[in-house]
Amino acid sequence: MADEVTIDGSTIRTARVRLRPWHEDDAPAALEIYGSTEVSRWLAPAMEQVTDVDSMRATISSWLATPSGPAGRASGRWAVEEIESGRLAGSAQILPLPPEGEDLEVGYQLAPWAWGRGLGSEAGHALAHYAFANGEEEIFAVVRPQNEHGIHAARRIGMDWVGETEKYYGLRLQVYRLRNSDLDVSLLNPSPLER
Repeated sequence: MADEVTIDGSTIRTARVRLRPWHEDDAPAALEIYGSTEVSRWLAPAMEQVTDVDSMRATISSWLATPSGPAGRASGRWAVEEIESGRLAGSAQILPLPPEGEDLEVGYQLAPWAWGRGLGSEAGHALAHYAFANGEEEIFAVVRPQNEHGIHAARRIGMDWVGETEKYYGLRLQVYRLRNSDLDVSLLNPSPLER
């Protein structure tokens, strides 16, 4: 069973999260995500740990100034707000995977305070709806084999494991794929312990 996803321009909403464009004044809350060693350890080499608010603000500014992907593709970067508290809980993105940029990667990072509640899976599910509503036929997630939270979240939104590769980012990564026809055939709804 799937949660309802509403797409209104560049804002995507589910029952518990709202994905919206980034703003430079999000920098202090974003630093809770990208300044955390627990989060940033899984992002390198694509992104290093951010060390201070000014650097985070500069990173957000660069995201806002640079297109996320080729025109006509369902790519972008979003701030993830928890609706109940209004607090910035994470970051979500659909970006072209290197080296050729043909495949689109769905990714999400949560501040440690938001872990274990299914918010990452819900954000990933929302991104899948966005990608497929904008003409994509499949999306991918690439996860380091030791990143059990990332693997679990990919599986919960219905992604299938397709193998391991060193094609992306020069790292050995597990690859998960979701096709449009498989959307909402998932384990999205978290158990009471994960809420």
